[in-house]
Amino acid sequence: MDKIAVVILNWNGVKLLEQFLPSIIQFSEEATIYVADNASTDNSIDFVRQNFPTIKIIINSGNHGFAKGYNDALKDVNAEIYALVNSDIEVTENWLKPIIETFDTENQTAIIQPKILDFKNKEYFEYAGAAGGFIDKYGYPYCRGRIFDTIEKDNGQYDDNCELFWASGACFFIRKEVYDELKGFDETFFAHQEEIDLCWRASNEGHIIKYNSKSVVYHVGGATLNQSNPRKTYLNFRNSLLMLVKNLPGKRLFFVIFFRMILDGIAGIRFLTQGKFNHTFAILKAHFSFYCISLKYIRKRKDFQIQQYYTVKSIVYLYYIKKVTVFKEIFNSNQNIKN
Repeated sequence: MDKIAVVILNWNGVKLLEQFLPSIIQFSEEATIYVADNASTDNSIDFVRQNFPTIKIIINSGNHGFAKGYNDALKDVNAEIYALVNSDIEVTENWLKPIIETFDTENQTAIIQPKILDFKNKEYFEYAGAAGGFIDKYGYPYCRGRIFDTIEKDNGQYDDNCELFWASGACFFIRKEVYDELKGFDETFFAHQEEIDLCWRASNEGHIIKYNSKSVVYHVGGATLNQSNPRKTYLNFRNSLLMLVKNLPGKRLFFVIFFRMILDGIAGIRFLTQGKFNHTFAILKAHFSFYCISLKYIRKRKDFQIQQYYTVKSIVYLYYIKKVTVFKEIFNSNQNIKN
């Protein structure tokens, strides 16, 4: 069994592989590197075989998205630690060393995220993960370094190693034994928020998720599905509701889901006022899909859910009403979690 395997999920991303594989090969001497291909129709696989013969290739049967794509691919990977890395990630020297050291010295730590900075503006954090993630009472995610669309500059304010609620799927380290225990990602999600769901399930089982600032990567972001794409809106809103049904403590379940639907409706109205009609329709479609499969997801609930899953009651209220845009300002507000 290898110590660590770097697994890059690819779909029609030959240009990204050409640009970013060299840094991974250069700085990943400790790892076995895989490209897991989701049935690409471009020349991705031929390109890798011809130019990077040391990389192992896994070919999936179809474009199964992030969740099933990784679940299928990792059946063929035998390593103590999985490093799941987007194809638009540039890594830095010694990026793996602090991750391996943390896993070796902290037995309860099951999942780790590195510091994720913006490839296009390297002084700033990147949207998808920044310095580690949390959610509010109603399931809205936010990060140290990023709240909704406001991104912080990296001034060393998050140069620490702290516990998180969720780690970004853009660069996601997990112990194989924990991944197997949790049966991997929820394949219904396809893409978006599947890593938050996995982290929540890991927390319910007593595992710890951490951020390690000594490991640094740069992420392009939006290379496969742009933030402005209604498909992304649909997946985010639907998957968030499914995640809440699976993981919320029983006493909060119906109230939180009901209130979240109201907030989603407000978001839909906001999109209408901005002329983004496709995004309003995407939210409606997400809710309809949720209604159709919610009973199935209620059956997926486990007997135990952690009670204290959030750190603020409403990040929506803090951001849009109180105008809190920096993570460290959150705890100066009156929204600190109690009930």
